[in-house]
Amino acid sequence: MSERDVLIDVLRVFCGPDGRHGNALAVVREGADVPGEAARQELARQLGFSETVFVDDPERGTVDIYTPGLRLPFAGHPVVGAAWLLDLDVLELPVGDVFARQDGEFTWITARAGWAPPRTLRQYASAAEVDALAVPEPGEWIYAWSWQDEAAGRVRARAFPGRGDGIDEDEATGAAALLLTRQLGRALNITQGRGSQLLTAPGPDDTIELGGRVLLERAMPRTPS
Repeated sequence: MSERDVLIDVLRVFCGPDGRHGNALAVVREGADVPGEAARQELARQLGFSETVFVDDPERGTVDIYTPGLRLPFAGHPVVGAAWLLDLDVLELPVGDVFARQDGEFTWITARAGWAPPRTLRQYASAAEVDALAVPEPGEWIYAWSWQDEAAGRVRARAFPGRGDGIDEDEATGAAALLLTRQLGRALNITQGRGSQLLTAPGPDDTIELGGRVLLERAMPRTPS
């Protein structure tokens, strides 16, 4: 790994209407500064965000995604964040091309629920029950949800990755939102975590649009260890 500093942009993806919350995302714009899967995995572990993205080709939108403990072929909030930061219409991932668009304050991607890793979608009777949940023991990736207003498609959700990698609760989880949208077969307005907002809309050919607000939190240099 290069001895010079690696510049990392830290974003918040799926911010609430007031610009708060959102899931933190690290983006290494110059992926060549951190070559190799092992080095990237180690940097993602050191940073400790739920995901870190390495941009291998900023013009083609080729990105590589890691949690603190594993590499992912697809994840929702990293792709939405990278699409916003790079201002691209298409991103290249191992699962295929992901199309993106900007619509006012929202960044949207078109994805497939089949790209999402398995999740346990667990429905509760009320938002209060979801709010009261304690973090479960590691072992199962749980997306806990309830209707806030079923007629309006408003959902309350929390996400517990259960990986034992230091991320006990995920503030905003695009992949799980895709799975829930496929299960329910309708557009959703999801409030997750402390106040993040995710929007979804089913499209043709089993595609789903996933959208949210993205803000740049800060840029920081990090010297590889």
